[in-house]
Amino acid sequence: MISNQILQSTIEGLKSITRIDLAVSDTEGKMLASTIPDMDMNHEAVETLEDSILAFVDSPADSQVISGYQFFKVFDENQLEYVLLAQGSSDDVYMVGKIATFQIQNLLVAYKERFDKDNFIKNLLLDNLLLVDIYNRAKKLHIDIAAKRVVFVIETKHEKDANALETVRSLFSTRTKDFITAVDEKNIILVKELKPNEGYEELDRTARVILDMMNTEAMTQVHVAYGTIVNDIKDVSRSYKEAKMALDVGKIFYSGQNVVAYSSLGIGRLIYQLPLPLCRMYIHEIFGDQSPDSFDEETLATINKFFENSLNVSETSRQLYIHRNTLVYRLDKLQKQTGLDLRVFEDAITFKIALMVVKYMNYMESMDY
Repeated sequence: MISNQILQSTIEGLKSITRIDLAVSDTEGKMLASTIPDMDMNHEAVETLEDSILAFVDSPADSQVISGYQFFKVFDENQLEYVLLAQGSSDDVYMVGKIATFQIQNLLVAYKERFDKDNFIKNLLLDNLLLVDIYNRAKKLHIDIAAKRVVFVIETKHEKDANALETVRSLFSTRTKDFITAVDEKNIILVKELKPNEGYEELDRTARVILDMMNTEAMTQVHVAYGTIVNDIKDVSRSYKEAKMALDVGKIFYSGQNVVAYSSLGIGRLIYQLPLPLCRMYIHEIFGDQSPDSFDEETLATINKFFENSLNVSETSRQLYIHRNTLVYRLDKLQKQTGLDLRVFEDAITFKIALMVVKYMNYMESMDY
């Protein structure tokens, strides 16, 4: 169904060209849009028109002159959707009424196709379609099955953020081959069609444009994640799942980043797919009853800075504003506690993975509450 705002805008545009007043009602006589000046003020005139509309709806005629108005029926696939009124009874008014009727019928077709495409994309993302149905429906809706595409997931701070959804739609309004929809309360989905020469650098720029627009226009903080590029319509759901995973993994391991790409998740992607019992077993085997996140803040800050500087003792001590021997003392103390020497690459890898596993466990356990 076309929104009343679109109907109002359409008939106002036609009036500005033809200078003929128009109105659109539903099949029960309720006015949805009007350019007739006194229609909202004159209650008796409105009631008379409602009676005339109801009588016209029940008649077999497609157009009729009643009380100084030309009445026209607007159909959608043989189903009566609206009644159009054109003020006046001349041949010119009849012609304008027919043009307006034709315009609204075309709008119905366009909006129905848009609604069908939106439903198709939602079902495609959620894997609710058989392979044969994907190709058949895409062909029917004139959607290119072999175009390059990628899925962005934009998570808003607040649920049902209509302003954020409209901001994203306005940002990509000129790109008719992109699809913007929502499959849950907080996530806006952008299925973006790419040009042959576009790659991941362009995707990152697009994600940052979305981020900036949401901050400035919608005044809301968002996280943006995107999956890998796919070359077939059937693989769009895979890109969507990757983007969703990137969003979750980003919250756990890259909390300081507002844009996360699935292709850059690294080892965090593997840890995210581990069952919690296996994670607990891994931590227990390495640290016993002690968890690596139970160390004091000074020790954890030293460990993190040491990893940031690629196990470089001199650079780490410089950035921590401590003597080199002090850092060596801390690392020796940690080795006695855990049996792991972070200056040795294999031990450092073991410890780094353990820290990430603990982050993942804490996140998953917090989600259960």
